[in-house]
Parts: sequence; structure tokens; C-alpha cells
Amino acid sequence: MASSDSHTSQKSLDHAATLICARQTLELEAQAILSLKERLGPEFVRAVELILACSGRVIVCGLGKTGHIARKIAATLASTGTPSFFLHAAEAIHGDIGMIGSQDLLVTLSYSGAGQEILSILPAAHRLGVKVIALTGHPQSELARLAAVHLDVSVALEACPLNLAPTSSTTASLAMGDALAVACLQARGFSPEDFARSHPGGALGRKLLTRVSDVMRSGAALPTVAANATMSEALEEISRKGMGMTAVLDEQGKVLGIFTDGDLRRLIEREGDIRQLTITAGMTRNPRQISANALAVDAALIMDNHRLNHMLVCQDDGLLLGAVHMHDLMAAKVI
Repeated sequence: MASSDSHTSQKSLDHAATLICARQTLELEAQAILSLKERLGPEFVRAVELILACSGRVIVCGLGKTGHIARKIAATLASTGTPSFFLHAAEAIHGDIGMIGSQDLLVTLSYSGAGQEILSILPAAHRLGVKVIALTGHPQSELARLAAVHLDVSVALEACPLNLAPTSSTTASLAMGDALAVACLQARGFSPEDFARSHPGGALGRKLLTRVSDVMRSGAALPTVAANATMSEALEEISRKGMGMTAVLDEQGKVLGIFTDGDLRRLIEREGDIRQLTITAGMTRNPRQISANALAVDAALIMDNHRLNHMLVCQDDGLLLGAVHMHDLMAAKVI
């Protein structure tokens, strides 16, 4: 016997109505954010001052939908120079409140300002001398009254057609959290380098933190020959090390030149039989060099501008330290 279709039939989607609904949602949430601008004043400045003065961690606490927003605010603060973590309000009253220390600052999110889980945390925070910043939609709520600083994130209307599901209100709370994080970032003079240190795995982190020394080849992997080396010896070194070049060094290990695949082709075109020549006959003298402490992205820029596949890494006195290949930079995702 054939099984019956368990799915209820659905009417076809009204495309026009769908787009109208989506646009209204975006409009209402945009209005909710813009309305926050008029409420920013001394309380917001005081909140920023408390965050900047915090010698411990900024603990952002919420529950339900505001809990998700609180988690994101904590992550944004942490990535922009403010040590921070998220605390789930329900878990807090079952033991996790022990995560709060006397040097910390507590940021609480509750649109109603009456959530019992959040309110249950406050006595313990106050006993420790922990200041509380509250984001609510009700300035007269108990949470607002018990906090050292209250930030009003109230909205005229939720974007939900039923005016029930947290939509505009969570968007407003998220935007206020971003405003706090960015204001603190600016006040601290947080730089792109600081941001990169918080994001070592990202593209910006790789560009601003990766040094030439991190990607260069050195030691036994580095192709080198002496100035009196024969062409045969040089070619063997190039083939063995697989960089498409070899550095040519004097007796002190300082760079005299570089011999590349391109140099080999040009030398053959010019001389024909090169078997009796030494490496100095075909090397490029005074090759471009870079410091091991330079940013790898700068090495990539120089190599790209001058159409180089490799570049030598040297000390200021010309002593060879290593060599970097364009493929190494690509493998490190610097470019």
C-alpha cells in the first residue's frame, strides 16, 4: 500500500507580499537603530569609562535571544582590545557565577529588565563590588534601577508582524554593543596591528604579523655556492634545493650575487658553451635583498613590482640569512 504524503499542501508563495514584508522588516530595524542615536549621552560615556577602567574581564550576560546577542557583543569586545567573555544567565545561577571576579565588569542584556535569572546574579556581583551596565528596553525596570549604568535600547515596534518575536529589539541591542566596542577601540588607540594580533588566522593577521623570517628558507634548504664554483656545481645546487636559483657567497658568507634560471638562459644565449665558466660569469651582482624582520607582505610587493620569483634575506652587512620564494608567500597565504 502506497504511503500517503505526510506533508501538508502549501499555497504558492506571493512574491510581491514576501518582498514587502522583508522591506518592512529592514525598515523597522533600521529605524530602531537610528533611534538609539538620540539617546546617547552621559550614560553611554560612563559605560565606556567603566569598560576602559576595568582591570579584569568584561562579562556579558544574557538569556535566550538576548543571550545570543550578548555572546556576539563579548566576541566583538574581545577582538577589539577589551578582554571579555559571555556568561549564560541560567548557567550562572547554577554555579557559573563563580566566573565573576572582583576586578570584572558585568554587562547585562534583558529587554524587559525583569528576567529573574539576570536579577539573581546582581546580589553576588554587588557583594564583589562589581559594577553593572544594563541594556534594557524599560528604563524603569528593576534591572535598570539596580545597574550602575543603564543604556536604553527600547524600540517602538518589533519587526515581527505579531510584535512578539525579538527582532528590532535584538538588533538595537546588538548595535548598542557595537557602539560600545568601537568607542572603546577608538579611545584605546587600537591599531590595525592590534587587530591582527587578535586575528592571527585571518587574512589581515597574516599580512600584518607574518615576517620574512617566518617563511624564508634557511640552513640546509638554502642553495648557496662559493664564488669559484663551476657552472656544473651551481646547477647541481640549484636542482638539489629546488628554488630555481642559488646565492653566490664570499668566504665570510656575504652575498656577492645570485644566479637564477633566467641568468642561466641569458648566459647560454650569450656564451654558448658555458662548461668552463665559473658562477661569477653569469650571476647577477648586487641582487635585491630584504631583512628577515620585514613583513612578508612587503617582500611580496617588492617581488611583484620587480617581477622576481625569489629574493635573498640578509643582515645589514650583507651576511646571508635565507631566501624567500614567491611560492612560499603563496603557501603562507600572504598573497
